[in-house]
Amino acid sequence: MAVTVKEIARLAGVSRGTVDRALYNRGRVKPEVAERIRRIAKEQGYEPNRIGRALALTKKPIKIGVIVQSAQTSFIRMLIEGTQKAAEEVGNLGAEVLLREIDTMDAQRQIEMVDELVEAGIKGLALLPVDDNLLRRRLNDLISQGIPVVTFNADISGTKRLCFIGQDDRRSSHTAAGLMQVLLGGRGKVLVMTGHLSNLSHSRRAAYFMEELGRIAPDIRFLDLALTQDDDAVAHQAVLDAVAQHPDLAGIFIASNGQSGVCQALRELHLVGRVRVVCYDNTPENRENLREGALDFLLDQNSFEQGYQPVMTLFQYLFTGKKPLEEYFFTDVIIKTRYNI
Repeated sequence: MAVTVKEIARLAGVSRGTVDRALYNRGRVKPEVAERIRRIAKEQGYEPNRIGRALALTKKPIKIGVIVQSAQTSFIRMLIEGTQKAAEEVGNLGAEVLLREIDTMDAQRQIEMVDELVEAGIKGLALLPVDDNLLRRRLNDLISQGIPVVTFNADISGTKRLCFIGQDDRRSSHTAAGLMQVLLGGRGKVLVMTGHLSNLSHSRRAAYFMEELGRIAPDIRFLDLALTQDDDAVAHQAVLDAVAQHPDLAGIFIASNGQSGVCQALRELHLVGRVRVVCYDNTPENRENLREGALDFLLDQNSFEQGYQPVMTLFQYLFTGKKPLEEYFFTDVIIKTRYNI
């Protein structure tokens, strides 16, 4: 005979309401009490009534908040398509996704968005975060209140978030370094470009790339790191400035956005094919530049999956109480060339 909520409440020495709140994260329960309830439920083989739960959601939808930054970039627009697909699927089960978009990397604006979503009654939050102390404290406060947090695309250190969904920055950056070493034969000047140092993924990619390329190609010389702010115009000017100072520039690694600006600068300088370029993201603009030879390699990090999985992970957790099997859900590192785009 299946164990009931009433039986779990008796074994845990709490009310049935407390069991319900602990198993479905529907209110504040002391962490030690919630852990005891979940342990007893697992030991007793408790399975939630999913049909009844779905009906309950229909009457009172679970709200899931999603916050994206650099929302104007092609990569994030593709990521949002995944979020919207997930929103459609969980919407059929009675959940609601509240999507908020920010065009810049702004920690204060993100905190304001978090507060706005909490006021709207969210039960879970997925976000592309800035690595910022105030945001870190706000997220940990949220988690302590029983609202689970999932990060995607970029992580944030020092939080108790449920999991991270995105690419393994070390592995992808080392892959890019290996490609650049082959392109240049281990020699030459390389310009490394990234978007925002406050974005942990951007800063890590640049650092890991230089670390690995410096190790496998000690004759490579790195120019000063260029910050593009995810802006094509800024990236365009950075290339013009670099070539003006270093006419023998051999390679460019782009760790975030700004690829179209880089390609335009190389065309203006008649350096397409002479300066070798490795970048991220399988966007329409990048595919066209890859076909035309302005880009040599691009690393596809599966933008759709990074938008889709955070919503589905939070919904699964809020629906069943089951945590993700892994803390890190890494998307594949897929190398694209003009021949397989």
